[in-house]
Parts: sequence; structure tokens; C-alpha cells
Amino acid sequence: MQTVLVIDDDESLRDTIGVLLEQEGFNAVLVEDGREGFEKALLLKPDLVLVDLRLPGMSGVEICKQLRAARILTPIIVLSAVGDEVDKVLLLEIGADDYVVKPFGTRELLARIRALLRRTAPDAHKVFHFSDAEIDLDRRMVSRHGEELKLTPSEYNLLTYFLHNPDRPLTRDMILNSVWGYQSFPNTRTVDAHVVKLRQKLEPDPNMPRHFLTVHGVGYRFVP
Repeated sequence: MQTVLVIDDDESLRDTIGVLLEQEGFNAVLVEDGREGFEKALLLKPDLVLVDLRLPGMSGVEICKQLRAARILTPIIVLSAVGDEVDKVLLLEIGADDYVVKPFGTRELLARIRALLRRTAPDAHKVFHFSDAEIDLDRRMVSRHGEELKLTPSEYNLLTYFLHNPDRPLTRDMILNSVWGYQSFPNTRTVDAHVVKLRQKLEPDPNMPRHFLTVHGVGYRFVP
């Protein structure tokens, strides 16, 4: 049974998450104080940590930083309020793997937890398949019908970002920040152009995409 450590000072939300996790077959350990949560993470070595950004005793940001400084590689999902400034750069700096904005749906939270556990499993087989495409992350190879495809580094990075965020609506800004970073500042048309290239190379019919879908008014969603 996998253990999830939940560090949140909102008792109602903490208990709700705990019940949800138990119903889904996880062992949930619930903590309300940041300092105690950090010590539990060191002691228990859970399979995943859910941590609120704003906590008494020790902030969620500090918990993430200290765990990584101690070389604890436990996957971390940050729980943030709508007003919190959370972006990709902050996540990388504090060592978190993902974040969920409150209020969130239980299905979304469970999907994020399961996806992160799959992604970080020691024995995870890093080969993805969809349609007639195969992506081998260890070898950085993309192929269709057994023949290798040539992708630019940006196309490959965008593809892997989609693979790690299946069925999730992604805004153009999220994609820009995650794939290109803040240093290059390409405009959002860069995302559109690269999605077109991925469709041309990987969709059975690029004119009627089944995998790289446009979410009108938002951005894109990858459906394996």
C-alpha cells in the first residue's frame, strides 16, 4: 500500500483528502503543522507528499526546499490558494513536482497523484505509446510504424510535456513557461506552430487531430 503524507492546516480539507485517499487504497498520514509534517516526511519516507503552501510552523515552500536539500526525492504536489503566486520557476526552485490550485475536484487531485506516482516509480518503463507512435524517453527516440522520426529539440520537449500531462487542459502560457522557460520569451504563436508540427508528424490525420486537441479559449490538451 502506498503512503501519502498530507500536510495542511485546513482540518476539513485535510480530512476530506484523507478519506478520499483511503477509499482509493492509499495509506493517508495527516498532519496540520509544517514542522511536524517535515519531520514525518523524513521519518516515514512516504511515496508522495501533498503540502499546502501556507502552514504554521514551517511553510510549504520551506518544506520542499529542506526535503530536497536533504536529498529526499519523494514526489511533492503543492496545494495552493487561488491568490498564491505559483509558477514553473517557483516550483523548480523549491523542488516541487506539480501543484493543484484550491478549490480542486477530487478526480483532478487523484489523477495528478496517480500520474506523478507513475512518472516517478523506480521501475517506470519510460516508453510511451499512442496511436501508431512510440516515444522512448531513455533513448530520446520517437518512431512511427517502427521508423524513427526526426524532431527538433523544441518539438521533442513539447511532446514530452504533453506526455507527462495527459488529459489536462494546458494554457499557452503554461506550455511556454514549462517547455521554453522564462529566458527566451517566445510569443504564444510559437506554441501553435510547434503543435502544428507535432500533428503533422504524429497524428493519423493532421487535419482532424485525435491526440493534440485545441481547447478553445484555453490552449491545448493531449489525449493519448
